[in-house]
Amino acid sequence: MSARAAFLLLWGLALGRVTEEAVLIDTRANLWAEAESLLEPGAIVTLTCQSVLRTQEFQLLKDGVAQEPVHLDSPAFEHRFPLGAVINDTQGLYRCRYSTDGRWMGLSNLVELTGTEPLPPPLLSTETVSWITMGLNTTLLCLGGLRGVTFLLRREGDDQFLEVAEAPKAMQATFSVHRAGNYSCSYRIHAAGALSEPSATVTIEELARLPPPTLTLERESSEVLRPGSPATLTCVAPLSGVDFQLRRGEEVLQVPMSSTSPDRIFFHLDKLALGDSHVYTCRYRLHGELMPWSLDSAPAELVLSDGTLPAPELSAEPAVLSPKPGTLVQLRCWAPRTGVRFALVRENAGRRQVHSLLSPAGTKAHFELHDVSVVDSANYSCIYTDTAPPFAGSAPSARVELRVDGS
Repeated sequence: MSARAAFLLLWGLALGRVTEEAVLIDTRANLWAEAESLLEPGAIVTLTCQSVLRTQEFQLLKDGVAQEPVHLDSPAFEHRFPLGAVINDTQGLYRCRYSTDGRWMGLSNLVELTGTEPLPPPLLSTETVSWITMGLNTTLLCLGGLRGVTFLLRREGDDQFLEVAEAPKAMQATFSVHRAGNYSCSYRIHAAGALSEPSATVTIEELARLPPPTLTLERESSEVLRPGSPATLTCVAPLSGVDFQLRRGEEVLQVPMSSTSPDRIFFHLDKLALGDSHVYTCRYRLHGELMPWSLDSAPAELVLSDGTLPAPELSAEPAVLSPKPGTLVQLRCWAPRTGVRFALVRENAGRRQVHSLLSPAGTKAHFELHDVSVVDSANYSCIYTDTAPPFAGSAPSARVELRVDGS
């Protein structure tokens, strides 16, 4: 049997850590194999367990069975487990952990020692986004279960590897991507060594413009607002470190902003007037006055009413207010005149949220609830507002209580 052992990192567990590290400290250990232990026939294979906190106790687990803990004389961040040559006794699935304050921390990633060739594939993923556009290239991360290997990146259709990256102290390498295409990566233990199996393909697209962000209303801002109320709109981009812009129609708004993360911004609208009842969008761009703006977000609409116009009437069809799940329910709102915008309001658990909006040509708006279920059970009312100055709004209609069977 060849002494070139094959190691497989089970990626489903490792990928979760990448996401979590952005918001909390992951105290789980890292486990890897040393590539140099695979170079010579009969060489000893070594697994290294690395802790996040200094510790005097490490433990290796093989096929789910905890091995005897290792107690160190002084605290350290890592411990090396020599396993010996790759034979039946050393083949298996390995994890490690460490203790602190008498408590074992979470298990490390999983490393499989198979003793077979070829070397298993690494994992290729995007570090941020899976596209490139003017002024922005993306980065691919190739992650393997061995430390001290050479990683190679290939683009589908190209005869040669695009980039070669040595990782003497790491289990991964990053590659900057400047062209669209389908990419995969491999690794090798030394210059004359065979390549591992290629990773799964990652597709990088080239976009003419940055894709749209998402714009949402904060919870209180999704209600029917009174003049003088504040509102907050949140714009989230698919990447960090960008400039944001809020627009009402085509008008660019200069309003107070705040942020808790580099990929989002909170737009604060203070003391709203009736004329602020409008459709809003946001967009973003890379830093720089000459950089192009992204596509617009889907619109978000603020609804204000001063309650000065006569209340509309609301009715349900079918008239039964306990419909069966899966049926279609129509809620019809009548106003005394045309040229207004209707809002259907859903009230449940003390919240009054705008459910949907319509601008029909006549005096009646038909709101449809498709395939109703228990979650549609609530009290409903409607209002209407003028679409031209002075932008007055009506009092709410009488409530219609809808209770879907099963609630």
